Amino acid sequence: MKVGVTGGNGFIGRYVCEELVDRGHEPIVLDHRGKSSGQEYEVMLGDIRDSIAMVELAAHCDGIIHLAAVLGTQETILNPRPSAETNLVGGLNFLEAVAQYDLPGVNIAVGNHWMNNSYSISKSAVERFVHMFNADRGTRVNNVRVVNAYGPRQAAAAPFGSGKVRKITPAVICRALAGWPVELYGGGRQISDMVWVGDVARALVSALEVADHGEVLDRVVEVGPVESSSIRSVAELIIELCVERGYSPVPIEDLPMRPGEQAGAVVNADPETLRGVGIDPASLTSLRDGMARTVNWFIEHQGVHWSVPEGERLLRTAN
Repeated sequence: MKVGVTGGNGFIGRYVCEELVDRGHEPIVLDHRGKSSGQEYEVMLGDIRDSIAMVELAAHCDGIIHLAAVLGTQETILNPRPSAETNLVGGLNFLEAVAQYDLPGVNIAVGNHWMNNSYSISKSAVERFVHMFNADRGTRVNNVRVVNAYGPRQAAAAPFGSGKVRKITPAVICRALAGWPVELYGGGRQISDMVWVGDVARALVSALEVADHGEVLDRVVEVGPVESSSIRSVAELIIELCVERGYSPVPIEDLPMRPGEQAGAVVNADPETLRGVGIDPASLTSLRDGMARTVNWFIEHQGVHWSVPEGERLLRTAN
């Protein structure tokens, strides 16, 4: 299959493209910035907010995995319009395009779909539109909810990288390696499932292949671990892994909860739903194994190239 991937240049998108190639498919990335350096796959220039661009993508492929979105929780509270317009209009353009060409599709949804922030609200609305299109327009689209994906190549936010949205894993790893206190919103006591990004890609591609065979799933597929963890326990694991690699232990500091999130929240997944796309939950990468590989990647690829404010302690190299 030729598979269109909106957001194919993003963190999850790159893994999805690799998974597609491994399974004998050919990815076509839709990106409004054009081809990036080192891009291996065909790229169509276009924006998901442009219905013509989405239809053009559908005309040149056999299925679409829709990942592109404006991300962020607190980042989208003060200015909700970009996420609302991009995620909602983009989601509808995706659905109209697969309906026009009768293509199978997959829509990525969010694990915290019930939270009241612009990102979660807009993404959960698209999830509901998928159900409407499947029921009344005859589309073959499966929803795949993803909790916190982590792994190598995830962008860190300032001051360690150019990422615009603060993600749990790179934020904790970078601070631990730099010898800075690890800061956790709400003390990290909220439950938030973590899932290896390769397992996310596997689920998304499997959901597309299922849809290609005409199977529209009654239930949303949820990609997450068998055992849930608190953010604090994840941070403690990362610090432990860094210590094992020669870095000094760092303290954990509590911060107030961010706007758009709830103290004591539970964001988890039902991994049994993965059986609907042929995945045994027991085959998912364990948190320790996945996080160890991620820490190793950050040590190897980031190193002293991280930018830190002048006068702050630079990243130390492990002995």
